[in-house]
This record gives sequence, structure tokens and C-alpha cells, in this order.
Amino acid sequence: MSKVQVEILGISTSPSSNGAYALILQESDGQRRLPIVIGAFEAQAIALEMEGIRPPRPMTHDLMKISLETLGASLVEVIINDLNDGTFYAQLILDSTAVEIDARPSDAIALAVRFQAPIYVSEEVINEAGFIPEGNDADGSGIDDDDDESDALLRATRNDDDDEDTLPRNRPEPKQPSKPKTKLEALKQELDKAIAQEDYEKAATLRDEIAELTQG
Repeated sequence: MSKVQVEILGISTSPSSNGAYALILQESDGQRRLPIVIGAFEAQAIALEMEGIRPPRPMTHDLMKISLETLGASLVEVIINDLNDGTFYAQLILDSTAVEIDARPSDAIALAVRFQAPIYVSEEVINEAGFIPEGNDADGSGIDDDDDESDALLRATRNDDDDEDTLPRNRPEPKQPSKPKTKLEALKQELDKAIAQEDYEKAATLRDEIAELTQG
């Protein structure tokens, strides 16, 4: 299988995305980009590791990394190897076994950044779903300078089933949140807002406060 190495260019959202995030990958030795719609939890897991933020307790992907290392395994690489009906598929390649483990691209990439493992996309997938940016953004300067591009990525063709790890598609406008009735509800709304604004340090603090309330 012919494959190209990619880097994480950024994670983008917009007011009309209804909580979805567009993970943008760019080939390491070229200009082609690949947008993948992922959920808020997976976006947070990737961003926290990239920003070097350590939560007080291991999150799901941290636990997966610890478990693999405890069993003597290490992640060698991640390959986004298929695109079927608008949904992306990936594989985890481990150094201790010949078995290739199927995974969602968002989970695979969240593990890749923790293992500092390379990320690859099959040539067939990036040819089918990738794009080359136009104008000033073609130099790889980033995706956060233009909200219109974020909207466009999230409005691109995507399946009707609203699954994650898909090509982007038009999403409904989010409903206005109802006024919180309890402190717990208020904290959860603040947590959602912090994640949407990519303020992951505040999100980690709010998550701890929620845990204290629910465990108390």
C-alpha cells in the first residue's frame, strides 16, 4: 500500500459546527490536506497532549498508552487506510505483534501523539478526500486565521448518519443552552464552553470540580 506521512496542522471548529471539530492533516512533504470530523472528546484528547497539559488523572487515551506499555508493546505508526461511504478507517501498527488493530482515526491519532509515532494516510485516501488550499493559506501558515475556511470544511460532503471520523458535512445550528438549574449543570455548561473555545487548561479544572461534586 502506497502511503504518505502527514502532520497535524490544526483542530478547527466554528459556531455552526454543533460541537464537531475538523481535524486537519497535511502531508509532510507537500500541500495536500485531509479534513476529518471528530468529536469534542477526541479533539480534547489530541489537543491536551499537543499542548503538554497533564490532567490530574489519566484520560482514556493515556490509559490505553499505559496499558500497551505495561504489556510490552509500543505504537510504531498509525495508518488511515480506508474511506468507505464517507467514513475513515485506521490501523494501529504495534512493534510487538504482527496484528494490525482497527481503530477510528481520531483514537489512533490521539495515541500517536502520545507515543510520538508517525501518522500516515494511504495515497488512495488522500487522493480521494484531500485538497490543496488556495490563496494565502497555501503556504501552510495555518487554518485559524479564516473562520470561513472552518465553516467550509464543516459544510463539505459527509454522510447523513452524523457519525464521527467522517468527511465534513453541513451540520444544524446548535440549540441555545437552557438556563442551568444546579451548580453541576452550570459547571457542565462551562466545561462545554471551555472545550469549544479550546481552553483546555480551564476545561481540566472544571472537569475536576465536576468529579468532586459527583463523587461527593
